[in-house]
Amino acid sequence: MSLPTDVVLRPAEAGDFERIHEIYAHHVRHGLASFEEEPPTRAELVERHAAIVGRGLPYLVALKDGRLVGYSYAAPYRTRSAYRFTVEDSVYLAPEAAGQGIGRQLLSAVLARCTELGYRQMVAVIGDSGNAASIGLHHSLGFRMIGSIEGAGFKLGRWVDSVLIQRALGAGTTAPP
Repeated sequence: MSLPTDVVLRPAEAGDFERIHEIYAHHVRHGLASFEEEPPTRAELVERHAAIVGRGLPYLVALKDGRLVGYSYAAPYRTRSAYRFTVEDSVYLAPEAAGQGIGRQLLSAVLARCTELGYRQMVAVIGDSGNAASIGLHHSLGFRMIGSIEGAGFKLGRWVDSVLIQRALGAGTTAPP
């Protein structure tokens, strides 16, 4: 798939959070990518953003024809110190932006930035083993399946798996940090 050339990526800004909230709320209410069942407030999303960029991690938005159509970021995988070289990615697109290569563009940029920052592993925890789009996106960028937790959540009236996939960044585990 060729990447769209009419998409602009940039760091998220304060004025983006109304649209980010709209996109995320859609996924929370109607999808299984997030295990949240009630959308967080716009203020909560702003706080989450501040925590991510406060660590120097990327939080990017995609604009198509001047409209925000998706976002992606990397956050710490876990808080305990031994995990400090591992990050977890998130990618969310507006429904009308799916299947256009925008998620690939966003995630590629987040991967590149995390590699530049010296992180060594990126993990994705994908809600729903049936989420072929997200699993396919990650596989296309070099992630490999490392496992799943069956029935990890109960959402929208059914049990939902968590799929764990991983990709080395930079030297990965071939050399100390």
